[in-house]
Amino acid sequence: MTSGTSGAGPPQPAAETWWEVFVHAVRGTGGDPTSGPLRRAVILLAIPMVLEMAMESLFAVVDIFFVSRLGNEAMAGVALTESAITIIYTVAIGLSIGVTAMVARRIGEGDREGASRAAAQTVLLGVFLALVFGVAGVVYAADILRIMGADASVVAAGVPYMRVMLGGNVVILLLFLQNAAFRGAGDAAIAMRVLWIANGLNIVLDPLLIFGVGPFPELGLQGAAIATTIGRGTAVLVQIYTLFGLRGKLRVRWPHLRIQPAIMARLVRLSATGTLQTFIGTASWIGLIRVMSSFGAEALAGYVIAVRVLLFAILPAWGLSNAAATMVGQGLGAGDPQRAERAVWISCKMNFVFLGVVGLLFLVFAPAIVSIFGGTGEARAVGITGLRIVSIGFVFYAYGMVLTAAFNGAGAVWTPTILNLFCFWLWEIPLAWILAFPVGMGPNGVFIAMTVSFSTLAVVSALLFKRGKWKQATV
Repeated sequence: MTSGTSGAGPPQPAAETWWEVFVHAVRGTGGDPTSGPLRRAVILLAIPMVLEMAMESLFAVVDIFFVSRLGNEAMAGVALTESAITIIYTVAIGLSIGVTAMVARRIGEGDREGASRAAAQTVLLGVFLALVFGVAGVVYAADILRIMGADASVVAAGVPYMRVMLGGNVVILLLFLQNAAFRGAGDAAIAMRVLWIANGLNIVLDPLLIFGVGPFPELGLQGAAIATTIGRGTAVLVQIYTLFGLRGKLRVRWPHLRIQPAIMARLVRLSATGTLQTFIGTASWIGLIRVMSSFGAEALAGYVIAVRVLLFAILPAWGLSNAAATMVGQGLGAGDPQRAERAVWISCKMNFVFLGVVGLLFLVFAPAIVSIFGGTGEARAVGITGLRIVSIGFVFYAYGMVLTAAFNGAGAVWTPTILNLFCFWLWEIPLAWILAFPVGMGPNGVFIAMTVSFSTLAVVSALLFKRGKWKQATV
């Protein structure tokens, strides 16, 4: 890999080794993504984003590893809580779509002040929404679990966990939103470091608070929620300190925290559509888990194990998707849509190779992987089969993930919103129910529906991306 160009002219820089590129990426010293060799620019953004998501995926499997020791009811409580908390993630991701698009476009235009104002307005909106969700979650935790289909034992195990997770949801929102601003600015290394702090603390505190190691109290499932909240809260404080005082392309000042109607209106317009888009996608998981819960706690526990393992692969792949979104936003802001488009296809190919290899490993080693997480024989059987079924579609997911992120980075947020509505609500959920019950495939029907719907999303996204209308989107 080289950082220069061939031909006549001044002497060219010495060739970079892959290790040098990796070090630049982790340190955040690789240069401007809007200029220079395109593949190098994509890699410089992708490496910290992949590492960021890798730590998130590591936490996902470590967390369920410890929680699985508490029994199927505890795992079912986590599954139902996380399905309910998808509303928080929906808002966080939806707002993140808006702030990444706005910040990336402003940075591409050379307007760092505008980028900082957009980041500040997002934080204000996130804090307000967190207060609303927190109060409702603490008061109605038991009712939410019952609506999700939990029996009395699962409600008893899950209520303390849900109250802490929903009551402290402000750390979820701010962690997502501020990292989205860093990514949009091209400061992916900063976003990586704070998420490593959050999940590193979480991994350390999980066994201490769940099982009461040493001087720590034994809090069971509630301990897992407290560990998560402490880890994320610490990372949020580091984010705020970075935004207000240290370095980077974003620097928020106190005047930026006054409500600025014009910026807030643009942010709400983008984020409302982004939130609807994410809600359609994430709420479909509630529909799937509602179907799965009909088969009992064991099947639900197996579903949780399979999904957590799948996240271990999918989350790092989102790093490449996030890199594509930033490259598109900054490329359009700099007036170079061709560079933005080439960056997306490069990201797709990289993701194809990564998820193709991981999918093959999951197909071969599913029994050994699932056995790590315990559970009853039935839970293991569901987890193994589910992992294999969903892994078949990994090569399709590779393209779908990157392309939908690229639309969002361009500000063309309605395209993936409509695609999500069709693929997940009008296709995935009905298909899951039909395969699980009338066809008689049981839990396997749910996993097959997941594979089919995500593959459909990938194919249609590719066709629409080639049409190129996203290049005219405004932010």
